[in-house]
Amino acid sequence: MVKKLILGILISSLFIYLSFKGIDLKGVVSGIKAANPIYLFYTVGLLILMQVLRSYRWGIILNPVKKVDQFSLFSVTSVGFLAVIAIPARIGELARPYLISTQKDIKMTSAVGTILVERVFDSLTVLLTFFIVVSYTSLPPWLIKTSIIFLFISLAFLGFIILCIYKRDFSLRILTPLLKKLPGKSYLKLMELVNHLIDGFEIISNGKLILFLAFLSILIWGIDASSIYMLFFAFDINLPLSAAFVLMVIIILGITIPTAPGFVGNWHFFCILGLSLFGISKTDALTYAIVLHFLSIGIIVVLGLIFLPFNKFSFSDIRQKLNFKKNRPENPDGQGIKR
Repeated sequence: MVKKLILGILISSLFIYLSFKGIDLKGVVSGIKAANPIYLFYTVGLLILMQVLRSYRWGIILNPVKKVDQFSLFSVTSVGFLAVIAIPARIGELARPYLISTQKDIKMTSAVGTILVERVFDSLTVLLTFFIVVSYTSLPPWLIKTSIIFLFISLAFLGFIILCIYKRDFSLRILTPLLKKLPGKSYLKLMELVNHLIDGFEIISNGKLILFLAFLSILIWGIDASSIYMLFFAFDINLPLSAAFVLMVIIILGITIPTAPGFVGNWHFFCILGLSLFGISKTDALTYAIVLHFLSIGIIVVLGLIFLPFNKFSFSDIRQKLNFKKNRPENPDGQGIKR
């Protein structure tokens, strides 16, 4: 993890340098001071609503495994997203599954499965919305090609999840020869892990809830794009809502690159890059990027710190939770294991 942290800091430092190169710092400071506070307030409200809906959607994905109350979902989600931005290499993604598994007697690997389902819905929703916007907006080929690659990856992973749900025995038979090559009793542990992971995919088998999850995903990312659009007004940036969707996708793609905690550097550089496509000057774009980053990350930090005293964890706790020394599957080949 230390190596990944160092790599992320180096990459972020490069992006920070590129973001501030040739910038009129006085112009940035004056631009921030001139921001309309009313629209900043609206933006914050939208970002908080987005977090609430994220936790609500996660509860629906978790429901086939176990029903969880909304307060617990929002509390764990707040701390989980704080871990994501604070810990490099996306290791913080394990915080939510760990916390919900300890509080609600849910298998951690099943909870991890629900996070994977959530990520697939996020990716497909953002990318499909982006391609709708592309039909009305002229964008550089590199952006379209990159988005297509991410779309195919997301669709492939969705196909894998569907295969695991509807053809569980077949999926396990494919994995069995590979897992049996592992030394010692690792095979037994991993087979149990895979089975619990597939339990977390169970929501995919419910057609009606899938449609509702799709609606919630569209709503969540529509609110995110709306917060970006709302912030345009704070700086008198005259761009359409479609530009906010494009900017959202570019920032998301940018922060998938290894980064320092808080997505510092990556966020700013790709925000500037996105706004430059619409003719916004670099100084104005950096001003906007700084404020958008501050509000977006700030909301996550504040909410996370509020609920952190009730959701403490450590990496040693997570490693122990994933240790299956005392638990073995009833059937090593994964046949007939209760779903």
